Amino acid sequence: MDEQRKQNLTAEADGIIEGRNAVIEALRAGEQIDKIYLQKGETDKTLGHIASKARAAGIVVVEADRRKLDGMSRTHAHQGVIALAAVREYVSVESILQSAADKGEKPLLVVCDEISDPHNLGAIIRTAECAGAHGIVIPKRRSAGLTAVVAKTSAGAVAHIPVARVPNIPTLLKELKKQGVWVFGTAADGNTNLYRADLKGPAAIVIGSEGDGMTRLAAESCDFLVSIPMQGKINSLNASAAAAILLYEAVRQRLGSVD
Repeated sequence: MDEQRKQNLTAEADGIIEGRNAVIEALRAGEQIDKIYLQKGETDKTLGHIASKARAAGIVVVEADRRKLDGMSRTHAHQGVIALAAVREYVSVESILQSAADKGEKPLLVVCDEISDPHNLGAIIRTAECAGAHGIVIPKRRSAGLTAVVAKTSAGAVAHIPVARVPNIPTLLKELKKQGVWVFGTAADGNTNLYRADLKGPAAIVIGSEGDGMTRLAAESCDFLVSIPMQGKINSLNASAAAAILLYEAVRQRLGSVD
């Protein structure tokens, strides 16, 4: 098999659609597309057509410099446009809350505030599914989406747990609070020790980005800022590890509250 054919097959397996014609065909065919990256500064008519068609279909369009596109490309022939296929449809936050209500359970959600590493998002989805969370929420921008890499890392969990995507995380958190959901953010300098947090009721656990943690507005929208006790010399955990610890503390408390 020649090298170009191998690169094309690898790109396809990872859900990466490269090149103008390929992306136009994917849009025309109504394929589930997570996000489209367009080369910044390009005024080409074809790229403009792709952008308008994508936005009309509700697909997130991101402008990226050529270096980023070159780094994402597998075929080295992206022509200024790369689309990432979505492995499944997103749902609404309301449907996640309704699903919990239908089961007679208090909702347990994981809100990922700008988790950009697809391996971290996949690991969080996997843990959330194992812990019995009702759903995941991610922002439309500055976040990994439901791509093939996320699906692989989740070990198939994306097929079993619903994921919602919203324009604005702080706005979402305020809405959840109005609906009686308590919002617990993770922060190294949090004023609530994890083992004193009451996670038995309706709860949303907010996990911040790998480098910077939660955004300021998201942190200000939380009811509690929870810290995980650190006994070693390093004072922070990987985002997916932090999510696992909070989720299973919620599981422990909920199991303990069952008569």
